[in-house]
Amino acid sequence: MSTTSAPDVNDPALQAFWRVLAGGGWSALTMRAVAAEAGLPLAELRARFASPMEMLRAHAAAVDAAVIEGTMEDDTSTARDRLFDVLMRRLDFLQPNRAGVVRLMRDLPRDPLLALWLATEQPRTMRWMLEAAGLEATGPKGALRAHGLGVVWLATLRAWEKDESEDLSATMAALDRALDQADKAARSLGLGREEGGPHGTHTDHETPETGPEAGVEGRPGIDPDPDAPAGTQPG
Repeated sequence: MSTTSAPDVNDPALQAFWRVLAGGGWSALTMRAVAAEAGLPLAELRARFASPMEMLRAHAAAVDAAVIEGTMEDDTSTARDRLFDVLMRRLDFLQPNRAGVVRLMRDLPRDPLLALWLATEQPRTMRWMLEAAGLEATGPKGALRAHGLGVVWLATLRAWEKDESEDLSATMAALDRALDQADKAARSLGLGREEGGPHGTHTDHETPETGPEAGVEGRPGIDPDPDAPAGTQPG
């Protein structure tokens, strides 16, 4: 993008991007088709987004901003509850473009380069979700948390992909289980205490730190999906 500000999550160009993707898949997606769907001159779309990958990045940033804007600080809630809230609200913002997001998820195994690129993008978003939940997201400890939260997010996305219920009850249950598993993994590694709530309050016995061991074969945590490369899901 040509500016540093995130677009609105309802940006017509981004909405058109997901509709085109839902209709033809990632391999058939072109910027010309997106421009036509959005009713924009191709030159105008190019001025805003350099590539389909840039549109994915812009949408992720827009969702980050929307989740953060809607977050209300609550010193009385646990870190686990705050993480549950921010991730479910993230899904709320993906829901209008569900068909396109699910199509992208199903196309990823056939495009390893895209999967690898998304894997490098995900930690940035997970750090912002940690920030929204009032958890430290910088330094080595923050990197471990972002990686672990990414494992939780992928498990939740896999459930959401199959969950066609109106209230997303199956997705919420999957997220609840994933946070439980991450909490157990963190505790087994001695990482189960979180000192900083939204205002630095003590929040003992919460789900703060989900390290890279969560979800890795042979370690306690979330079992990885054998059909999806770790860290490669969109959103």
